[in-house]
Amino acid sequence: MINGGTTLHGEVEISGAKNAAVAIIPAALMVDGVCVIENMPQISDTEMLLTILKELGAKIRYLNRSTVEIDCTDVWMQDAPYDLMRKIRASYYLIGAMLGRFGHAKTTMPGGCNFGVRPIDQHIKGMNALGADIDIKSGFIYADSRDGKLHGARIYLDKVSVGATMNIILAATLAQGRTIIENAAREPHIVDLANFLNSMGADIRGAGTDTVKVNGVDRLHGGSYALIPDQIEAGTYMVAAAATGGEVLIKNVIPRHLECISAKLRETGTIVQEYGDAVLVKGASALRKINVKTLPYPGFPTDMQPPMCALLCVANGTSVVTEGVYDNRFKYVNELRKMGAEIQVDGRVAVVEGGKRLSGAPVMACDLRAGAAMVIAGMCAAGTTVVEDVRFIERGYENFVGKLNSLGADIRIVDEPEERRGREKIVSIV
Repeated sequence: MINGGTTLHGEVEISGAKNAAVAIIPAALMVDGVCVIENMPQISDTEMLLTILKELGAKIRYLNRSTVEIDCTDVWMQDAPYDLMRKIRASYYLIGAMLGRFGHAKTTMPGGCNFGVRPIDQHIKGMNALGADIDIKSGFIYADSRDGKLHGARIYLDKVSVGATMNIILAATLAQGRTIIENAAREPHIVDLANFLNSMGADIRGAGTDTVKVNGVDRLHGGSYALIPDQIEAGTYMVAAAATGGEVLIKNVIPRHLECISAKLRETGTIVQEYGDAVLVKGASALRKINVKTLPYPGFPTDMQPPMCALLCVANGTSVVTEGVYDNRFKYVNELRKMGAEIQVDGRVAVVEGGKRLSGAPVMACDLRAGAAMVIAGMCAAGTTVVEDVRFIERGYENFVGKLNSLGADIRIVDEPEERRGREKIVSIV
């Protein structure tokens, strides 16, 4: 249960980046030796991917709570576990990794959060260009290199795609010759993937720009690597501090990665102070309306749109939120309306009439970031809020409830009674 009306104060430590980890774990499949990955977030998505690697024959060992050792030396080509693959969108990174190592791959269609159409056509275009044939049938993706080996190619992405950029980098790393990816995405986790692979012997240049060049190598060797901090986790705590009128020092961050979020918070009247590896967020006595449009990095992240929308529900005035990345990411708005929010949605645009007092209500976590938005709204609301299906939240936030409680929130995790659920057991934040 979330008992609302509290303000957040104190310090919080940010975990490793989910969106980097879910590509780097499959990348370990291509390494001939032992990888030690530090700052690994303890979330369900990473645990599922590590389990998938283990099912494929990898040796997995935690050296401490956030450091994992992965040895894929004895991995052999076989079908990955269907039940795990279908639950996680990042399973598609195994296509690039398996093609790179074995020359063929079989995976399920990606799962994960359902907030609109997220096709994999750019992934397929890239693999085709590298010399792989892709066939999709009965919910599975089959990929085979035409002559047992991938070959470098020039690939122009029709739209900026983080997933396709990372998947093509994976496949091209062990391909013969040079691959050039044009109109590539520039997100920090793409740079992190490239840095990881380079530390293991790859030759990748230009990550973080719109042109990435991959010179294929014969093999990757083992090594150690530390993941970057999670930009979206940090941004979520920044928004939570601002929305509740609190003051929170957010540690273990790269402030440059947060500039797009910091800039929008400052427009609301929130004070954001940057330090070497931390940001201090001080909420304003009265938040101001703003307009937000999500864009690929370095624009405002689409993953921060739901938490920001929750904040704008308690800001004074009318705000406009435009979703510039996905077609249907406002499904969670109906849940905010249950709490008294006044939001009108027209296609990719939401108009938020702020300044309304939210009231606690039973709501659903429609997806990972929408779930975080419900928790933020619940902390701002009067009374008690119940958030169901928090399995989505657990996909991307390590110890979310514990960290919020350490900042002064009043949240506890409970099991919903079996007779009320009538479905698979879930954990709820009340």
